[in-house]
Amino acid sequence: MHKLYIGNLGDSVTAEDLGKTFDDHKIPYSGQFLMKTGYAFVDCPDDNWAMKAIETFSGKVELHGKRIEVEHSVPKKQRTRKLQIRNIPPHLQWEVLDGLLAQCGTVENCEQVNTDSETAVVNVTYASREHARQADEVPLKILAHNNFVGRLIGKEGRNLKKVEQDTDTKITISPLQDLTLYNPERTITVKGSIEACCLAEVEIMKKVREAYENDIAAMNQQTHLIPGLNLGALGLFPSSSNMPPPPPGNPVAGAPYSCFGAPEQETVHVYIPAQAVGAIIGKKGQHIKQLSRFAGASIKIAPAETPDSKMRMVIVTGPPEAQFKAQGRIYGKLKEENFFGPKEEVKLETHIKMAAAAAGRVIGKGGKTVNELQNLTAAEVVVPREQTPDENDQVIVKINGHFYASQLAQRKIRDILTQVKQPQKGGMGPGPQPQGFTEMGSPTQGLTQDHQPRRK
Repeated sequence: MHKLYIGNLGDSVTAEDLGKTFDDHKIPYSGQFLMKTGYAFVDCPDDNWAMKAIETFSGKVELHGKRIEVEHSVPKKQRTRKLQIRNIPPHLQWEVLDGLLAQCGTVENCEQVNTDSETAVVNVTYASREHARQADEVPLKILAHNNFVGRLIGKEGRNLKKVEQDTDTKITISPLQDLTLYNPERTITVKGSIEACCLAEVEIMKKVREAYENDIAAMNQQTHLIPGLNLGALGLFPSSSNMPPPPPGNPVAGAPYSCFGAPEQETVHVYIPAQAVGAIIGKKGQHIKQLSRFAGASIKIAPAETPDSKMRMVIVTGPPEAQFKAQGRIYGKLKEENFFGPKEEVKLETHIKMAAAAAGRVIGKGGKTVNELQNLTAAEVVVPREQTPDENDQVIVKINGHFYASQLAQRKIRDILTQVKQPQKGGMGPGPQPQGFTEMGSPTQGLTQDHQPRRK
């Protein structure tokens, strides 16, 4: 007798259903079907009929909406050492096949099975169970833009570990060193059974899609906040991403701020790890010069406050679009150069100076405005209470978060500061309200004081 394994069965499939299927296709069998949850076993009279059943049913016949899988049943002791490979094309040379099989381990025996089909079938026995297991696993490779991979991995690798545990797969991701200017994609390799790889693919693509949609939403926010901003030119997003349309009423790209005159120059202090200064400056200052030209901003590295300072201040001066470009490239450079781990999202602290008299407007009554700003942007925003204003009567507001959170918080704070300045300019009244804010500078949706920031 030759025992067959019948897999991918629905819960409602019965022995009678299988018997009728075999009878309808005139495939003889012996005895009863041994039913298990999701699979079954049955005996065929000889090897020829067993092969006929495999060719007739496997992947071709549906039972209760699922295509059944049929293959030789291997005794438990040999199950992890013996494999059957089917559908081998006739033009494939045996030397090539031997080389492919040997990549997984030592092959003890490889014999061809006689079939009526044009494609060949071979039974392969490996020297160890581990070698056979590796040969049985079909690796799935997925390409994903580097911008999304950090969120797929999750903090301390938690997201990736959960996918591995839930799907019984092993997942690896190509290193950052493999990235180039022309290849911003990482290779995600999934190893496991075909069914397990399919489940893992669904979970991986769900995370990647979620990251993509969050980025598009953030891009829309930036497009509304910075008129005419050309997000597609920044090199921060996949080239295939659909860029959000310009919001109604915005000036056309290429003529930003044309309705308002020259954009106001802003200064932002971005704090980076001290050991990353060389990467930002580049050989003979080449990188920082290119970055400055690309962004249209002045970029300078401030001297270290003390010889053992762990952080250095990068001073970025330029209009809003230049700030977005320059800071975006700084975040990206730190990730590319591995100053943050592969499982870690880049979060930097930035400082904005403002008039001491405006601090209350950013904090809001009882910290309401700053709390709402944190909730809206997902950045930590702190206005230290006991600050001594500098010689220009200015204080700082600290922003900490990933790139999009920091950018959105910066723009919202600038909106509040603009409102504070407006009544001082010739009594022209409050003027148009910045988008998303109420009359007194409070966001209509959802940032604290220097109390501990509320985390989402």
